[in-house]
Amino acid sequence: MKNGYTQKSYLIGFVLSLVLTIVPFFMVTHDTINKKILINIIVFCSIMQIIIHLIFFLHLGNVSNQAWNLISLIFTIFIVFILVLGSVWIMTHLHHNLMI
Repeated sequence: MKNGYTQKSYLIGFVLSLVLTIVPFFMVTHDTINKKILINIIVFCSIMQIIIHLIFFLHLGNVSNQAWNLISLIFTIFIVFILVLGSVWIMTHLHHNLMI
């Protein structure tokens, strides 16, 4: 495969993603941990899974020619953040103004 990514790296990414999905699932279904700790574990696993997907599947590792891909990703995250935050802001003000 090109760019040094092999089937082994895809398999490692897949296994890590699978583990980071199964661990929080079983912790939630068995309900043996404090809720605050459980939420922290779920958030940690989700952030780690995002990082693994970016590195293993979207190939945004520390390769020097990936600068434009990283800039595009940051811009996309920024635009999505603006859309979500703006939508929540509009819905909050509509709810406040229409519930009089």
